[in-house]
Amino acid sequence: MRVLNFSAGPAQLPLPVLARARDELLDWQDSGMSVMEDSHRSKRFVACAAGTEAGLRSVLGIPEDYLVLFLQGGASAQFAAVPMNLTQPGDPVGFLKTGSWSAKAIAEAKNQGLDVRVLADEAETRYTTVPAQGSYAIVRELAYLHYTPNETIGGVEFDYVPQAGDVPLVADASSTILSRPLDVSQFGVLFAGAQKNMGPAGLAVAIVRPDLAGKARPGTPAIWNYGTMAAADSMVNTPPTFSIYLLGLVCDWIAELGGLETMAARNQEKARALYAAIDASDFYSNPVAPNARSRMNVPFTLAVPELDAAFLEGAAQAGMVNLKGHRSVGGMRASIYNAMPLEGVMTLIDYMAEFERNRA
Repeated sequence: MRVLNFSAGPAQLPLPVLARARDELLDWQDSGMSVMEDSHRSKRFVACAAGTEAGLRSVLGIPEDYLVLFLQGGASAQFAAVPMNLTQPGDPVGFLKTGSWSAKAIAEAKNQGLDVRVLADEAETRYTTVPAQGSYAIVRELAYLHYTPNETIGGVEFDYVPQAGDVPLVADASSTILSRPLDVSQFGVLFAGAQKNMGPAGLAVAIVRPDLAGKARPGTPAIWNYGTMAAADSMVNTPPTFSIYLLGLVCDWIAELGGLETMAARNQEKARALYAAIDASDFYSNPVAPNARSRMNVPFTLAVPELDAAFLEGAAQAGMVNLKGHRSVGGMRASIYNAMPLEGVMTLIDYMAEFERNRA
């Protein structure tokens, strides 16, 4: 029996995508083998990778001249790869610190020998807010400005794209990419791990403005050198072939449903329903400022924390799993990415109401 998987990642995948992959698993394109067994140099897979890139470009509206790179090491590897490709040691770089993932990116930038300048830090609110637009100053000398549009752990989301002027804007879009329309031309580098809205873990996508490639520091590993990977069509080494294949199927699924406008409407409806249920209750609460609430990751706490274990046990018995909040935050967290249907969110809301009636 399929469960409702509220995991923050690896996350639930669309059933039509899984069904198609299942049907093609033993005999992909009449090859007599699965895509996982085929050579990444075969004509079949080279065409598959090109098709995945074309599908992603179409769905996301990526400018024609931007590079699309299929990389390994997850989004965390990009915390180091971005400095390696865009800076020299000692260069000044800017960060907006809004939670755990931006903090990790800051730490890696320091490890790369950069002059890290935290332009805004939401520590005072315990990372339940985002900095107001225009509340921080961006100087032209910065090599780039990095921010995390959505902090998966804290459930905090920017409701705007920072305006960085001539400074390249870098975004870790792991938990929001493909969930809504996005003007990619606003970014110098947009990167994301696949395991939220794009497919299984093992793949990271970096979308790079062309003038920012080909300038990597000496000593940059070839697999994270944007220029080298672009020249080799992301095949300097054996790429994560199954993840690339599944990303192509996900892009097809999104296109068939009506594109990112449809995804945005679906995700907004789910988030509104869940937040409304939390706000209407004295038993559940969400700590995030209303203007910074994530549409992808919804943390909530119970009025009686001693009931957390019972809540999770009852949810699992009802077919809802991975609702436990991150260990650094506690409580609960419902991740409601693209593949989570509205019916799944309504099932959670009904369970929450029943649990409150019986335990409050």
